[in-house]
Amino acid sequence: KIGLPMVVRLPGGAGTRAAAQHSQSLESWLTHVPGLKLVYPSNAEDAAGLMLSAIDDDNPVIYFEHKVLYAMEGEVPDKIEPIPFGKAKVKREGSDVTILTYAKQVYDSLEAAKQLEAEGIDVEVIDLRSLYPLDKEAIEKSIKKTNKVVLVSEEVKRGGYIGEIAAMISEDFFYELDAPIVRVGTLNVPIPFSPVLEDYVVPRVEDIVNAVKKLV
Repeated sequence: KIGLPMVVRLPGGAGTRAAAQHSQSLESWLTHVPGLKLVYPSNAEDAAGLMLSAIDDDNPVIYFEHKVLYAMEGEVPDKIEPIPFGKAKVKREGSDVTILTYAKQVYDSLEAAKQLEAEGIDVEVIDLRSLYPLDKEAIEKSIKKTNKVVLVSEEVKRGGYIGEIAAMISEDFFYELDAPIVRVGTLNVPIPFSPVLEDYVVPRVEDIVNAVKKLV
């Protein structure tokens, strides 16, 4: 048995007007590789805690970083504690629909949940944080409560990582669902350089709102 304690930092994501060469979201490429652990923090505290866990791990860890989040400020405790892999975080509790997401889309999902609350729809938002290992217990607990799930990612929808999560949910928690699983992802095109087109092809708050409304 040979350890390979290595952390690979991978910036990506749309929103910086960097066009297709520097804006793709390629999580599914690497979640497909056995032996890798993958994390994708959405805030400063999680970024620090997950990095500590990544450095301490004896396995290769892919540490995704969304470039739009580099400019975001956030509170970090004086004593940073490692965040275990495979532990999601409930960002907003709700009872009608579960949104599973990560990275920048956490904030769009929270904004969508806020808008839906005004219409009487109570949405639970879960930040996966760890793409592999995945927190199946947190997913199961939420789905048993809401019986409906929307998956949100900035990846191209075709062949994306959230499609694998959808398959897992349908195999393991099918009888907890009251409605089909809905995915929200980027359109099947390279990320455009044009700001208007870039904003159009990636998931928007209104796309998440409309996806939730399909289920209620």
